[in-house]
Parts: sequence; C-alpha cells; structure tokens
Amino acid sequence: MASLLLHATLLISLFLSSPSNAQSSTPRPRALILPVSKDAPTSQYVVRIGQRTPQIQVEAVVDLGGRFLWVDCDAGYSSTTFRPARCRSAQCSLAASTSCGDCFSSPRPGCNNNTCGLFPYNPLIRTSTSGDLGDDVLALRSTDGSNPGPLATVPHFLFSCAPTFLLQGLASGAKGMAGLGRTRIGLPKQLSAAFSFRQNTAGTSVQGEPSYEYFIGVKSIRVNEKPVAVNATLLKIDEGGVGGTKISTVDMYTVLESSIYKAVTDAFSRETANISRATPVAPFGLCYDAKSIGSTRVGPAVPAIDLVLQSESVYWRIFGANSMVQVNDDVLCLGFVDGGVNARTSIVIGGHQLEDNLVQFDLATSRVGFSSSLLFRQTTCANFNFTSSA
Repeated sequence: MASLLLHATLLISLFLSSPSNAQSSTPRPRALILPVSKDAPTSQYVVRIGQRTPQIQVEAVVDLGGRFLWVDCDAGYSSTTFRPARCRSAQCSLAASTSCGDCFSSPRPGCNNNTCGLFPYNPLIRTSTSGDLGDDVLALRSTDGSNPGPLATVPHFLFSCAPTFLLQGLASGAKGMAGLGRTRIGLPKQLSAAFSFRQNTAGTSVQGEPSYEYFIGVKSIRVNEKPVAVNATLLKIDEGGVGGTKISTVDMYTVLESSIYKAVTDAFSRETANISRATPVAPFGLCYDAKSIGSTRVGPAVPAIDLVLQSESVYWRIFGANSMVQVNDDVLCLGFVDGGVNARTSIVIGGHQLEDNLVQFDLATSRVGFSSSLLFRQTTCANFNFTSSA
C-alpha cells in the first residue's frame, strides 16, 4: 500500500487507490511526498506541484474535499505536452463531464474547440465557473519511506483549466487549487492509478451520488470528559445530505451548527469559569485574558474537547494548541465559529484543529486514522524529516 504525504504545518497521509486515466513514466514508488506550507496572511495551506513541459513549480491551495486539480490557464499557461480532452473521449467519461463546447479564439490551454468541460470551484469565494478538461505532465517527489527519492512523473494527468478571476481569495502566488477529493480525477485516485496502487471501491454515497469529501462518524462531544448535550440527529447525515461531520482544509477553524456551537461554548465556559474573560474578537464568541491561562506541552492549559466516534473509548481529542487561537498578545479565543442554523454540514473540522495532527485516510477501506496532537511526542509536522525533498 502506498501513501501521499502532505507535510509541514499540516500532515495528512492518504492511502491511495482506485483506477484512473493517468499512467506513470517512472517506476512505482513506495510513497509520494507533497510538502505543505501555511500562507501567513490567509492561513491557507499551499503546495507546489511540478507541471508542464518545460516543467515549472505551480503553487496551489490544498482543498481536501476538492474534486480535482484546477489551475489558471488564462495567464501564460505554456506547455508542449498539454492536450485538451476531446468531446466524448474516455477522458471526459472518467471526469464525468456532461458538457462539450467550442472556443472562438486562437487555440490555447483553456480555449479549444470540441473540448469537454468541467466546473472548477473556489470554495473561498463560493464561486464555480466553466473550464476545459485537459491533461499534462505532473511530477511529485517520491520516497522509500525513510529518504527522499526521485521525482515521480505522470505524463497524462487530468485537470481543469480555469479563468484568472477564479483565483480571487487565494494565497498570493497560488495559481489554482489542488483537489484531494475522492473523485476519479482527484489527485489521490489519479496518482494511485498511475503507480498501480491498491484498488478500492466507491465511497460513501448520498442520494445515490458518490461522496468525494471526507466525513467521519462523530456520535457525541465531550468537554473536560463531560458529555455535551447536543441534538444527536444533527450528527447524522439525512436523506437530503444535510448534517454529519467532515474534515476541511479550506475552513480556517472548526465550524459548528448554531445549536451545537452554543452547547459546546456553554460547556467550555462552565469548565473555565475560573479563567478571566476578554471581550470576544470576531469571528470567535468566547475569549480569555491570555495572562490567566497557563501553558502545557500541548498548548494552553484549557479543558480538552473530544469528538467521540464509534464508541466512548474512540475519540479525537483536541487540546489547547488546537482549540485555542492567540488573536493578539493579550487575548486567547476558543477557535470554533458559529455556522448558523441552516448549516448543510453540522460540524466542519477546520485547518487549525488539524495542525500538528497526523490524519490518515485509507481510501481502500474508507477509514480514517488520527494521532491527536504530535506535541505529546515532542515533535511537530514541521519537523517531518523529508524537508530536504521540497
């Protein structure tokens, strides 16, 4: 079994699987490494991917639940190996493209006649637009599990071109978004096919459609090991696809449906009654005087928050380093935000809560594993020992 490792401030391991159109021109690696950096102004997670001929490094914002890789093709996309995906081709079927169109200007990446289309989406501005499907060379660093290895190259990697305006809201320098969702043309499944990694079956479905995002089965919530009274119905996904808990890299902080948010913050407030409060700082609703909170190996000394999974003994424990946000020198805030009463997903675990946690997604078995905070092991994701391969 092979894995794609994303490392730096965020460490995610994806056990790759499933078929695709992509084929590799290099020997099968044991694993692939995709270094992640955090853009300070936006708190977005950014990767650099080798693409095109001649190869350049393309920066893309990581979207764990994104359907595919999309990049801006309007602003100087140049490559001798780019090929548009022609209408009614096997590539279009693989991408589940239902549109086919022409472009009334000189042919170029993002503008070709008789080309099937996709709809690249930027969740940061909640905007989708039309874009052409194409393929080009893609390269990532490999590893033998202990040391960096050579570049692993996929000569025909499917992605979507997008217009420049879709880059709005992305980190400076980013030219698109790297979708790691469980579609047939998401990065994990294309890479798994290219290097003949183990096959898997379709993912969880809602109303007959495969789910391409990553959901986990949270059954209850605890604060300081005490149960929090929440509406258990909201923790399940209903027939309309509403509810449940998913993991996201594009939400900066964990987002909770309003009633869950109130229950959690009320419980946390009770358990921290002896800590001096501070005026709330948006987008947070519960803040503290930083000087009144002690420090531990796993961050500020505050009660742990548990997301309980299939049993009371299986839970994702969130310590102070991941639950609290230092908004300025004097104020620490509980890093959860109110998602409103009509939230489609009841709990969205955001990037701040993922940092310095190892999260593994085994796509072959549709299972998720997690380490809780690596700070307990006196290390962080930034200490991952393959930084020389970036």
